[in-house]
Amino acid sequence: MLPQTHDDRTTPMTSQCADINECVERILESCGEHVVLAVPLGLGKPNRLINALYRRIAADPARRLTIHTALSLAVPKASSDLERRFAGPFLQRQFGDDYPDLDYVEAMRTDSLPHNVRVHEFYFQSGSMLGSRQAQRAYVSLNYTAVARDLVRADINVIAQLVARRGEGADSRYSLACNPDVTLDLLDRIREADAKRPLFVGVVHDELPFLSGDADVGAGEELFDIVLDTPALSQRLFALPREDVDDAEYAIGLHASTLVKDGGTLQIGIGALSDALVQALILRHKQNPDYRRTIESLRQGLAGSSGGDVAGGQDVLDLGLHGSSEMIMDGFMHLRRNGVLTRKVYANSALQDALNDDVLGETLVRGDAHRLRAARVIPAVLDSGTLAELVELGIVSGDVRLSGGQLIFADGSGIPNNLDDEAAIQALDEKIQGRKLRGGCYLQGGFCLGSSEFYDWLTSLEGDDYTGLAMNRISEVNRLQRGEESLGIAQRRDARFFNTCMIATALGAAASDAIEDGRVVSGVGGQFNFVAMAHSLDDARSILMLRSTRKAHGEASSNIRWNYGHTTIPRHLRDIYVTEYGIADLRGKSDEECVLAMIAISDARFHRELVDAAIQARKLPSNFSIPVQWAENTAARLHARLNPARAQGLLPDYPFGSDFNAVELRLLPALSWLKASVARPRRWVQLLSAILAPGAIDREALQRLDLERPQSVKEHVMARLISGALNRSR
Repeated sequence: MLPQTHDDRTTPMTSQCADINECVERILESCGEHVVLAVPLGLGKPNRLINALYRRIAADPARRLTIHTALSLAVPKASSDLERRFAGPFLQRQFGDDYPDLDYVEAMRTDSLPHNVRVHEFYFQSGSMLGSRQAQRAYVSLNYTAVARDLVRADINVIAQLVARRGEGADSRYSLACNPDVTLDLLDRIREADAKRPLFVGVVHDELPFLSGDADVGAGEELFDIVLDTPALSQRLFALPREDVDDAEYAIGLHASTLVKDGGTLQIGIGALSDALVQALILRHKQNPDYRRTIESLRQGLAGSSGGDVAGGQDVLDLGLHGSSEMIMDGFMHLRRNGVLTRKVYANSALQDALNDDVLGETLVRGDAHRLRAARVIPAVLDSGTLAELVELGIVSGDVRLSGGQLIFADGSGIPNNLDDEAAIQALDEKIQGRKLRGGCYLQGGFCLGSSEFYDWLTSLEGDDYTGLAMNRISEVNRLQRGEESLGIAQRRDARFFNTCMIATALGAAASDAIEDGRVVSGVGGQFNFVAMAHSLDDARSILMLRSTRKAHGEASSNIRWNYGHTTIPRHLRDIYVTEYGIADLRGKSDEECVLAMIAISDARFHRELVDAAIQARKLPSNFSIPVQWAENTAARLHARLNPARAQGLLPDYPFGSDFNAVELRLLPALSWLKASVARPRRWVQLLSAILAPGAIDREALQRLDLERPQSVKEHVMARLISGALNRSR
């Protein structure tokens, strides 16, 4: 039976289900002819349940299905025979034989969604839907924090997501794990709007990490209508392959790392640029002399600013950093493991201010009772509520009680409940010396996504490592909570919000989610939220990172343009940009200053056209002359500056390990060389040379591609091309 309370707004009656098809029928019975389904972005989608519901409705023209979601992950597909030979065995290792790709994703890619199914995403897997008419037309452009608000108007009638579970039967506890982000905000919004509560299906996944914070929903009886538990049909967690980091990416990460202030707050995304930043911060903390030499070498001859008056530094991160990021990923794991992510924040504004002002430490010492009283953490007279808060913060033990106008301790001793009395506060001081603060959070996020190693780490967390990682509503992470702004400001001290963009203009605007014809590459996500927050916090900065150039069809173009036909971040919110050639601090600067700073961190090949455009737009004087120093902005000079650190092993190709084996790592540069050569007709002579004179044969590599014993003319040519490419790409 379906929960009888589903049609009103009272507490649901959770029922257990062990069959996907039965669950689908119960959803249809509850929702009627039009199912409006909300599922989380990324990892939290119950793929098999979604596919079963999709197939059931697609086969019934009398029904309709509308899906609201984002970041629908799909296993990559090979586009050529050679790609299939390389990718096939790797993808099988990475995702298994039976990973259930989402049916609607492939249908959208091929514009073959049934007429009665519609899918709205506010964020795409990067580049995956550029060719899809259905996906582009149905895309919804939203800030991450606005999603829950707008879904209320979409009349969602069912929510489904993966959940983690601890215990069995009546002792079961549940966690929304990787995705409390929008779900909890949505339910809050529906309740506030006095709207009909949707059916909520929690799908148990035994390998999903059980995480704390808002994600821990206890027994779930106030949340779930149905708990679907079918272990035999579980899906492997989607694990992202770990990426390599090249010279340009390392240079960006190194420059960016000098903007981070010890004792501050960090937000980072995912990908090679973030990996480079994380590796640079670990070097700064653990191998500081080597780090400083690398920074000095990198900056030698560069015109790009070193950060100017931005409060950052190159010192060891002794105070540690606090992480506050919509996405929790591998980088935070590495920062925690290496002693960087150690600054805890607390849910008490007065206590947080005292910690920020170095009035207190996390272990209480003599005199701290007086300091806590002066900071108004401890009131003059305690009641049951304030005593409970002090217990939760670890300031007093849980066995302290109020009785007869006194604080009674476990040993039977008492202190007058008047802490403005010197004798009473002194006595309390003796009692609390040596106690450690509790409930501190070193990292908060809205959703998780990463490698298999990252998921294993999350699962293995214990003690402070576990309780200090809080998975929360996205409204708590990506903006300052209404009514609690002072606490949010104190927690996010010296925040540095790092994001990436595709294109930046010389006047400081950025395109991060779409190209200039309007097609969406990914989505806005939370980038605008963090840029806006950086401008609302006096000591925070927004840093957008990008490579200075890109290659398409073998030809290079600049990622710093005079103008671009799409904007994600407008120029009036310009702040800091970082490329491999330095840092452009644009906040509060004139247009002329911005133009000079941005061109100074662009590639030397494109200086002339940028300067000419600026002169024509009257942003630079007509007699402006390009500084000689700008000519240093080349890939060759960058490689030379980073080569000593590369040779020393400080900047490895895969800083955090690789999911490829040794043979595949040999093949990757060869395949890249082949792809680049095919794209450029001027290099076809080199391809012909590789076929005619391939050089030494790497039989292990050919065996990996099933080309050791070629059978056809095509396979013979491919084998010779691979051998030639292996010898030429070393």
